[in-house]
Amino acid sequence: MQVSEDVFSKVQAALIDALGVDDDEVTPEATMVGDLGAESIDFLDIVFKLEKSFGIKVATEDLFPKDILTESTYVQDGKVTATGIAELKKRMPWADLSKFEKNPRVQDFGDLLTVSDLCRYVESKIA
Repeated sequence: MQVSEDVFSKVQAALIDALGVDDDEVTPEATMVGDLGAESIDFLDIVFKLEKSFGIKVATEDLFPKDILTESTYVQDGKVTATGIAELKKRMPWADLSKFEKNPRVQDFGDLLTVSDLCRYVESKIA
């Protein structure tokens, strides 16, 4: 799924500012945590910058549905169940979950979100 250049450049600017990374590091495929080093506190800053830049409201649970990662309905033996994956897909239609589905360990969820996913999320909010 292609994202618009305008959305990408604004998301890229927000990430550069919030994370102190170089613009060449903020590629569409870069993961927010693994590649860009975002920590939970950084996401508050990123959300604030995106809200300001796009005039949208971002709910943290849109990006990190904690209940799916903690409730026994959705998690067994440290992995998200098929029911949990289905719920993630429903709540996060803008995210590419294909890699996570292959080995859905809860501890790896934080490294799932890519810059492209974030751009698609923003596009879904401004549409």
